[in-house]
Amino acid sequence: MDRPMDLHYTDAQEAFRAEARSWLDAHAPAPRSLASLDTAAGFEAHRAWEAELAADRWSVVSWPEEFGGRGVGILEWLVFEEEYWRAQAPLRVSQNGVFLLAPTMFEFGTDAQKQRFLPPMASAAEIWCQGWSEPDAGSDLAGIRSRAQRSDDEGGWVLSGQKTWASRGAFAEWCFGLFRTDPEAERHRGLTYFLIDMATPGVTVRPIPQIDGESGFAELFFEDVFVPDDLVLGEVGKGWNVAMATAGSERGLSLRSPARYSRAAERLVDLYADCLERDPDRARRSADSVAQAWMDAEAYRLNTLWTATRVLDGGSVGPEASANKIHWSQTDLSIHRAALDLLGPEAEFHGDGVDAPWLDGFLFALAGPIYAGTNEIQRNVVAERMLGLPRG
Repeated sequence: MDRPMDLHYTDAQEAFRAEARSWLDAHAPAPRSLASLDTAAGFEAHRAWEAELAADRWSVVSWPEEFGGRGVGILEWLVFEEEYWRAQAPLRVSQNGVFLLAPTMFEFGTDAQKQRFLPPMASAAEIWCQGWSEPDAGSDLAGIRSRAQRSDDEGGWVLSGQKTWASRGAFAEWCFGLFRTDPEAERHRGLTYFLIDMATPGVTVRPIPQIDGESGFAELFFEDVFVPDDLVLGEVGKGWNVAMATAGSERGLSLRSPARYSRAAERLVDLYADCLERDPDRARRSADSVAQAWMDAEAYRLNTLWTATRVLDGGSVGPEASANKIHWSQTDLSIHRAALDLLGPEAEFHGDGVDAPWLDGFLFALAGPIYAGTNEIQRNVVAERMLGLPRG
């Protein structure tokens, strides 16, 4: 029987919180003082901030000390995330590496790979992008067509194909991606997970402007790109299992900590209180959506603590990660839609200052139901693997 979830932090965890808060108050840049990380200048400014985090071992607090962490547990990481978002510190330019690839590397990587890649990942000396989606294989990851052919003479693989929607791809030094090494195998077999140096001859990067005109995403083209054997993560032909570990981190605990949404929900409540004074009728019309958005954020926080408790008891995050992803992406949209309802036409300029404009947040939230696997696909996973329903 699972032990009950304890909502109270220990004295040691609260001491950790106080230390994190003190450090962030002394070091975090002023909110919104850095240029967007989806610009070249902003990317480097965020990299410098993460190097400062890493210098005092705040970049990856839950990692072992030998790789740049503090060796603390998952609950301490959640505490740190609460303080990070309270301080309104910059978005993490290294998130693909530290939140997605690193957990996978801890599980499947060799000792040499961990020693080589984890320290520069923690310090943001090397930034990673994700090479999964393809023009005809977005959420259907098993449908990828990019190939890797064996080169025995050179001791490695020759990669060919195209990847798209590679977040951080415009500026990253490394890419982790899935390629088909056995074209005759079944869809979920014959795939291999590669670590690719973006400076390798044959790699072409084409930035993709987003809705705000910035180009943090990119298309990646691979034309006879050689990758040595020691840059295969996990076993050849079993990349699907490795990729699903990364996807579990993306949809589960790692990528979107509850503090992100709790902070936004608190801002929403403050906005409602302000609107109640200025325009009571408009505020009252939005009261239900504000309350629901706050409850959804709180539900996500509690569910994350419950999941963390299960993990500490030896459990794992399975298909529940898909339900998790649906919830946090919809919560983000609900919070921002409620804010836009409160602001009306003022939304176009409201928020300059400490917090990001609500309209900017809404435009980003629109992508939430798409990235990390579309919510339509995640609902299928929930239906089939959690509820046991038959395929449609």
